[in-house]
Amino acid sequence: MSRRTLKAGEAIRQVVSMSILTEIQDPRVRDVTVLRVEVSGDMQIAKVHVSIMGDESKQKICMRGLQSSAGFLQSKVAKRIDARYTPKIEFVLDKGIKNQLYVSKVLSELLPKNNENNDANNNDDDDNEEYEYEDDYEEK
Repeated sequence: MSRRTLKAGEAIRQVVSMSILTEIQDPRVRDVTVLRVEVSGDMQIAKVHVSIMGDESKQKICMRGLQSSAGFLQSKVAKRIDARYTPKIEFVLDKGIKNQLYVSKVLSELLPKNNENNDANNNDDDDNEEYEYEDDYEEK
């Protein structure tokens, strides 16, 4: 990505996130976080990656609300960025956070079993290390 597209993407992210938070009155659009924006090289398309809190049906409803407000958000972006063309805004539901929570849940189920064994082993090692340091200190 070029510096120009990165800069435009950041400006679009700021405008879209603030507009969603303060200006969109659609009751379907709630609990939305704008994560990142990918702008195509020709500045024609901006993919806005969003995370939506809630179950899958709430996410679908919210995505419909975002898609219906895309024109309004595009006009806000046009006022902010100085470009020949205003990128067409497309919303993409980012499942990264949902996947991250799932992995965290799986790890939390697995780690307590391993953590108890490691704590017992680590305590023995710590005691041995203390004695080694004390021996070294006494020799000097």
